[in-house]
Amino acid sequence: MNVNIIKSKNKSQETHPRNEGIPFDASLFEELNVNRSAVERRAATLSGRRSVKKEWQAAWLLKALSCIDLTTLSGDDTQGNVLRLCAKAKSPVRLDILEALEMKNENIHVAAVCVYHNLIKDAVLGLKGSSIPIAAVSTGFPAGNIPLKEKIRQIEISVAAGAKEIDIVVSRNLVLNSDWKGLYKEVAACRKACGDAHMKTILATGEIPTYTKVAKASWVSMMAGSDFIKTSTGKEPVNATLPVSLVMIRTIREYHELTGFKVGFKPAGGISKAKQAVNWLILIKEELGNDWLNSELFRFGASSLLGDIERQLEHYVTGRYSASFRHPMA
Repeated sequence: MNVNIIKSKNKSQETHPRNEGIPFDASLFEELNVNRSAVERRAATLSGRRSVKKEWQAAWLLKALSCIDLTTLSGDDTQGNVLRLCAKAKSPVRLDILEALEMKNENIHVAAVCVYHNLIKDAVLGLKGSSIPIAAVSTGFPAGNIPLKEKIRQIEISVAAGAKEIDIVVSRNLVLNSDWKGLYKEVAACRKACGDAHMKTILATGEIPTYTKVAKASWVSMMAGSDFIKTSTGKEPVNATLPVSLVMIRTIREYHELTGFKVGFKPAGGISKAKQAVNWLILIKEELGNDWLNSELFRFGASSLLGDIERQLEHYVTGRYSASFRHPMA
């Protein structure tokens, strides 16, 4: 295959100034009114309008792999499965597949490992010797229904334990009641507690009734200093969808045009197939451009997605589909 195609899509990331936030200003978003039918029509065109095949598909899938926050957020998580997940994070694709793709020496790995904050110490052990950061869910994940003081304390504990990224959840009642100043204060306080750790703000869009409120919550979260805005915890009845992602991505573009700050985007929950991942990458490319096509500004919150990507890469190499058990996650 043309290995240069893959390498060109996996070139080293460029650093960018961190989003420092801006003072709260409701006039920037209070007149927003999202046209639901227009958003859903636009999102529906993605899967049918573009088709990525052969070596181009392999390149896009390796790009998607490099943007995965490999996640385990189960109630029965143990040190053992966290260590196994970390081993997969460091070597996400079988060696024989990488050799066939001429990518053996390209240091292919996922973007981060995401765990509950009480398991950070195990992830630190499992990722020793690698550059993969640990992302911890915090602030009363997934519901977020704890006092702000306790949210701040959880963040501080996670950062002290070694988390370089913190995924916070907003208090949904603030969004539902349109208490935008209250939401700004909460997110800004969490951002301050994160210090040097990057903060991803989870909106839990499946529990927000309108796209307009999603857009306004996105604006407020970015104004308060979020490094990423994220769709879902993965625990809601409806998680990441292309229409809600489009709404959030366009607020990111508008915020960048206003402030010059680039904010990242992370869809999470329900993204388990390689084809879905390519659709999200196409959405990012078309709406935000190539600058966002790297793990500094785009992530997938996923677990089983990695197994399907590896399976599709093996199909590209061999021409045959393998059984899913040949690509174990943990």
